[in-house]
Amino acid sequence: MNNNSITSDVLVVGGGLVGAAIAWGLLDRGLTVTVLDEGDIALRASRGNFGLVWVQSKGDKMHEYARWTRRSADLWPDFAEHLAEETGISPNYEKPGGLHFILSEEEDRRVRAQHQRMHDVNGERGYGAEMLDRQQLDKLVPGLGPEVISGSYCKHDGHANPLLLLHALHKGLGLRGGRYIPDGRVETLERDGDGFRATTSHGSYLGGRIVLAAGHGNKVLGPMLGLDVPIHPEKGEILVTERVAPLLPMPTHVLRQTNEGTIMIGDSHENTGYSTDSVIPVMSGIAQYAIRCFPALRNLRVVRSWGAVRILSTDGFPVYQQSTDFSGAYTINCHSGVTLAAAHAGPLARMIAEGEFEPEITAFSPRRFDHA
Repeated sequence: MNNNSITSDVLVVGGGLVGAAIAWGLLDRGLTVTVLDEGDIALRASRGNFGLVWVQSKGDKMHEYARWTRRSADLWPDFAEHLAEETGISPNYEKPGGLHFILSEEEDRRVRAQHQRMHDVNGERGYGAEMLDRQQLDKLVPGLGPEVISGSYCKHDGHANPLLLLHALHKGLGLRGGRYIPDGRVETLERDGDGFRATTSHGSYLGGRIVLAAGHGNKVLGPMLGLDVPIHPEKGEILVTERVAPLLPMPTHVLRQTNEGTIMIGDSHENTGYSTDSVIPVMSGIAQYAIRCFPALRNLRVVRSWGAVRILSTDGFPVYQQSTDFSGAYTINCHSGVTLAAAHAGPLARMIAEGEFEPEITAFSPRRFDHA
C-alpha cells in the first residue's frame, strides 16, 4: 500500500458544488469521507454559476426532474440556515419568487402551454408557477421595458451566492471531520479488495465506496468503473454591473441583483467546447436583451464578465448512476448545482449512504438514452 494511502468509507472525486454538497451530507450520516479535488484549475462550473434556485420550467419533458427540483427548493431554507449556523458563512439564500419575462406573443403561447403541461402532471400546487399580465408585472417590478408583454412567476424560485455556498460547504467538510485533498486530480481508478483505489500525482487513496462528482472529468473517469457518462460542455457568459441601490425585488431568468448590489446578467448558450473565453458579440447580445427587459440598466457600468462551462447531458437532465459492474461506485452529473445542492446534501447523500436510489431517481440513469 502506498504510504500516502488514506482509508475512508467514501471517496468523493470532485470538490465543486455537487461533490462538496454530497460529501457534507455523507459526513452528517456518520461516514468518513475523503474529497479529492483537482482545485481551481478545474473547469469549475460553480465559479460561473448564475446562482438561481429555480423551479419554473424545470422538467417539462421529464416530470421526475420537476419533482426533484421542487423537492430541493423546498429543502433550501433549512439547508441554508443549517449551513450558516454550522460554518458562520451564509450562502445569502433568499426566496422572493422568480420571474421569466416574455417579449412576444409566440413566447407567451409557448410558456402558457408549458404551464398547462406541468400543472397536468404535478398539479398547480405542485408546480406553483402562474402567468402574469403586464399590469400585474408592473406592480411587482416597476420600470420594465415596453416590449415585455407578460411574465411567468413562481413563488418557489429564489437565489443564492454560489461562491459563498461553495466556501461554506468546504468549511463544513472540515468541521465535520472530512478530509479534503486539494490539487488532487485523479488519474486512475480501480477496484481494490472490497473498495476502490483512486490514484493522484500525490499518492493513492482508498475508500469503501466512491462517488464521481468531477463534472466534465467524469466522462474520462466513469468508464474506469463501468459508468457511462453521456455529458457535453455548453458555455454560458455572465456580465456583472457596478453596485447600485435596490432595483430588482426578485431574480429573473436573465437578471438578478446580489446582496452586494451588483446586477448579474446572463443566459447565453454556446457550443464552443471547453472554452471559457468571453466574446464581445455574445456579451453585447446579453446586454441588449437585458436592456429590452429593464431599460434602467443602460446607465450602469459593467465591471466584470466571465464565461463558464455547463455540464449537460444529451437531454439536459441529470445523470445519476450506480455501477452494475463495480458495486459501490456512483456518478453524479447535473447542470443545476445550486438548485439541487439541498437535495444532494440531503436525500441523495442518504441514498448513497444506504446504497440504493429511490425509484424516482432511477429515471436519471443513462439507460434512458439506450433507445434514443
